[in-house]
This record gives sequence, C-alpha cells and structure tokens, in this order.
Amino acid sequence: MRSSRLLSVLLLLQTRGRMTAAQLAEELEVSVRTVYRDVEALSAAGVPLYGDAGHAGGYRLLDGYRTRLTGLNADEAEALFLAGVPGPAAELGLGSVLAAAQLKVRAALPPELRAHADRISGRFHLDAPGWYADGEEAPYLPAVADAVWNSRVLHVVYRRWREPTDVERRLEPYGLVLKAGRWYVVAGPGPRTFRVDQILELTASEEEFIRPDAFDLAAHWTAYQRDFHDRLHRGDAVVRLAPGVRLPGPAADAVEANGRTDEEGWTLATVPIESVDHAHGEFLRLGTGVEVLAPAELRERIARTVTELAARYGDFTQPSGNSPVGGGD
Repeated sequence: MRSSRLLSVLLLLQTRGRMTAAQLAEELEVSVRTVYRDVEALSAAGVPLYGDAGHAGGYRLLDGYRTRLTGLNADEAEALFLAGVPGPAAELGLGSVLAAAQLKVRAALPPELRAHADRISGRFHLDAPGWYADGEEAPYLPAVADAVWNSRVLHVVYRRWREPTDVERRLEPYGLVLKAGRWYVVAGPGPRTFRVDQILELTASEEEFIRPDAFDLAAHWTAYQRDFHDRLHRGDAVVRLAPGVRLPGPAADAVEANGRTDEEGWTLATVPIESVDHAHGEFLRLGTGVEVLAPAELRERIARTVTELAARYGDFTQPSGNSPVGGGD
C-alpha cells in the first residue's frame, strides 16, 4: 500500500540520513520513478524533505525533524513488543536499554495501539532454552557483543571437542546468534562458528577489522544449519512406527514425505540417521513403539541390547525386607 511505503520512506530518511533515490528504490523494492512520486507526495503533505543534486547528493529531512510512531498499525505494535525478548537482551548487557526503549515506544503509541501492545506482552512470553537445558553460562558474552558492535579483534582460548581441546584463536566477530538458549559467534576468517560458552579466556584488542560488505548474518546462519544437517545425517534407516509415535526433527519430515501405513496401522518409512551408534540410542528411547528393519547392523545391535536387558530384568528378584523401588505408603 502506498501509505505504508510513504511511511517507510520517511522512517528510512529519519534513521539513515541522506539517501539517494536509487538507494530508496532498492530498499523498498520499487522503481526510481515511484520514489520520485513518493517524495513529491511527502513534500506536498508538508514534510520538510529536501533533495541535493550532485555526486554526493540525495534526499534528506530537515535537521531535527522527527515523526511520531502513529504510522504503526495494531499488528505491527503487537509484533514489536513480542519481539522484545528480555532474557537475551539482559545477557548482552542491554536489559535496561531494552526496557527504556519499549517504554518510549509505548508512550509514543496512540491509546488504542498501546492497549494492543499491553495485551500481547501480558499474554505471550518467549522462553528460548529447552526444558532440560537451562542455557550454559557465557561470562564473556558482553565482551563478544561489544567486539561485534565495534568491529574489534578478539584473542581467545577456546575449548573444542577434539584434541587438542584447548586452542588459541584470533577472531573477527561478525555477529551473534541465539539458538535454543545457546549463544554462537560467527567470526572470520572463514567465517566459522564458535560457541560463546566454550570461550575459556578472552582478550579484547584495539585492532579493528573490516566486516565484509556482502556478509549477511541471517543468510549465513541458514546455510550453516543446512550444511550442518547434511553432514549430520550420513545414512538411512527403514523403520516401522506404531500408531501415534512421532520421530523428531528431519526424521519426522521424512516420515511425512515417504511413510505409508500397513494393514496393522503401523507406518513404514525410510528416515535419515546420523550414525548407527546415535540411532541405536534414539530408537531405544521409543521402546516398543518402533521396529528397525534396516540396516541389518542397527537392527542386530538393538536386538542384542533388548535381549541383554530382558535377561537382566528377568533375573531380578525383590530383596527380602526391602520396599519395592518407588514404593511408599
């Protein structure tokens, strides 16, 4: 809608300063001619917007001109307050800053949108970590965030999973990512990804680095996750699943894509696995809800484990004079 685009032009100039028509067109994904018409409409509406000619020219707002946030609609106001996650902001040392910013935004909203924002913040709460992982302590997170913001080189001692475990690294931190309650820093050269909670020592330097103009943190992370899963799942297993049993992650997608139901109501599907060792533990957790048909090595290993468990628990006798396990009044 044109009204939304006009507001976008205004906010872009307000936040970024001087911008050319070509830059505005690229940002808004419209033609340069459309930008010219939008600028004329804003000027006609009384917005103090000026255009400078020449190589270093562009459009700009009169110094000191600010617009209020009355252009926000209800959905945008709700999303703004839902996006403010206090936990991660506090970990980055920005908890008080976020609270102050939300207070200012709330004060600038019209009464009806303020009610929408209050309602969503009171009814939705985002809690990123999983149930059985409180999120590892990352004492160097604020220092890493500061280096990301100021493009400063870090020298760290980092603990990795293979030998030698503790290594020294020089990092050019491009950005931080919060994934399932755990912070990761994407750093050059490379770039490569490091867990912030595995940084054992950190020394911040005054050396600055140049962040690649073409680097897109969100796009890089998406590609990194895709590559991680491609490397993670190196084999396949053929399984039968009892009615109602669901597998996690990519395996669930595979069941949805190629699963078929047999005459007993079980679902037969080929699913990706990381390795025989990993799949052995994962499928055992499902108990009698899954039967592995292939590969033979995995089926035989599960059968051997089940036989050993049956023998062990089959020989179990209750010690005399003791209460049953888990017993009570």
